[in-house]
Amino acid sequence: MKVGLFIPCYVEQFYPQVAIASLELLESTGVDVDYPLKQTCCGQPMANSGYQEYGEGAAALFRKNFKDFDYVVCPSGSCTLHTKDHIYSGEENEPKVYELCEFLTDVLKIKELKADFPYKVGIHSSCHGLRGLNLAKPSELMGVEFNKPKQLLEMVNGIELVELTRKDECCGFGGTFAVFEEAVSVSMGKDRIKDHEEHGVQVITGADMSCLMHLEGILRRDKSPVKVMHIAEILNAQVSKTQNQ
Repeated sequence: MKVGLFIPCYVEQFYPQVAIASLELLESTGVDVDYPLKQTCCGQPMANSGYQEYGEGAAALFRKNFKDFDYVVCPSGSCTLHTKDHIYSGEENEPKVYELCEFLTDVLKIKELKADFPYKVGIHSSCHGLRGLNLAKPSELMGVEFNKPKQLLEMVNGIELVELTRKDECCGFGGTFAVFEEAVSVSMGKDRIKDHEEHGVQVITGADMSCLMHLEGILRRDKSPVKVMHIAEILNAQVSKTQNQ
């Protein structure tokens, strides 16, 4: 299979270590991975604000950059969902788009990982990944429990995963929502962080760096010792690199 790695613009600009960890993690599985150098924003911010037509140029460029791949893999639930819903129409000749965790569990069917992370970790289930991509079972639905990010984290040596009181509550980020409804957004984020802190979490992880960025801002302002790390960094055992930055 030929895999194109799609890195969201905010990850490329602010969290390049997440992009590197995602690439190294995919390469460690033996798949053929390429990173198209001309990729830009997928246009999600415009669509979320009700101006999808202003993102058509970004969508056209995205299709051009990834047209020759079998799969497009992205370490972001929200950007993956936008790409699937607004850029591709589902035709057979189009590449299949996957969030990183679901690609590892559903396509590659990973059974083991060579990763060590001896810390107490809380999982933040972001809304787009949870309810848009079905990365886990939402608590409001009946059915068999499953959680693809947790499934992968359980393969990491030394990790201690905690069970949160409200395991799938929104963090309040919501992209432009955090800008236009700042007070509500921050209040929701503080609620999420309190849940993690009450369970003694050392690191908050998740599949959406945008949500983690929101929580990280609140943690830093409150001078909390709790850290945030994208799940790719933990699965790739990027402990020393990220903690020294």
